[in-house]
Amino acid sequence: MTFRLFDAPLREPSQFVGFAGNTIDRQSENRADDSVEKALADTRARLLPMHGGRLYLKLSDGNFDPWFDVAGSELLQPSFEQGVLLGVSDSGPVLAVPVGLDPEQLPETIKAIDYRSVYMQGLIDEAAAGALAQGAALLAWHASHRFCSKCGHESQMRAGGYKRHCPNCSTEHFPRTDPVAIMLTATPEKCLLGRGRHFGPGMYSALAGFIEPGETIEAAVRRETLEEAGIRLGRVVYHASQPWPFPYSLMIGCFGEPLNDDIQADLNELEDCRWFFRDEVRSMLERTHKDNLVTPPKGAIAHHLIRAWVDSE
Repeated sequence: MTFRLFDAPLREPSQFVGFAGNTIDRQSENRADDSVEKALADTRARLLPMHGGRLYLKLSDGNFDPWFDVAGSELLQPSFEQGVLLGVSDSGPVLAVPVGLDPEQLPETIKAIDYRSVYMQGLIDEAAAGALAQGAALLAWHASHRFCSKCGHESQMRAGGYKRHCPNCSTEHFPRTDPVAIMLTATPEKCLLGRGRHFGPGMYSALAGFIEPGETIEAAVRRETLEEAGIRLGRVVYHASQPWPFPYSLMIGCFGEPLNDDIQADLNELEDCRWFFRDEVRSMLERTHKDNLVTPPKGAIAHHLIRAWVDSE
């Protein structure tokens, strides 16, 4: 077996994907139950206000600013008791806070924009997008895990938002991250791309699926590729990962080596699935394809998988 650690690049591919620019010091060993209260009392505290899958941003001279101070967030009707402490930056504490003000009631200087649009349109910088992924995932988990799964009693937020405690049976619950395998099946000449029914016009992407309990990453890559495309895989190698706050996933990007060519697509899962040769994929990346076919946007890990293969010749 080859030991490849010292041959790896100093900046791994995961650092170049969307939502990976988080620079917050999470201080995971120092989360006390009163962490949020102490952070909110700090005059340097910065907040990311969120509601219904949207981030609230201040608009000034055509630029978007996602950061609010405590006083500036008051008009958004924040639920401070449901806020989570993301950690500490060079500027002070950073929190994500759910707010109650309906987007239709916002002043002209504040916009509520869905997370996916914020990311795809590049409305905030990489560090803020990374904080968004962290905060959105935590708030979504708390919203869907209010009650103890052991006894059904309503649980309480603890440890600055990184734990829920059941006062009835004392069970502790911790935020979850759902692992998803996303894989590009490829030979030196061609790669396999599929089109989901919900995709935008002309878009093709790498195949993907959730990793199941008791399954390795490599086994999930092989299983999902066989189930969705009828392609058996031999070697599987890891490439990069990406936080994905829809609602709290981790995309684990891999390459797979096909052992057969004949596609048997699961048309319940996919609208189309086919082989693409390198030159055609390059034109899809560059948005010059004759039939207006495209790959996912630059922030998506699928884009990075496809680009890495295209540039590997």
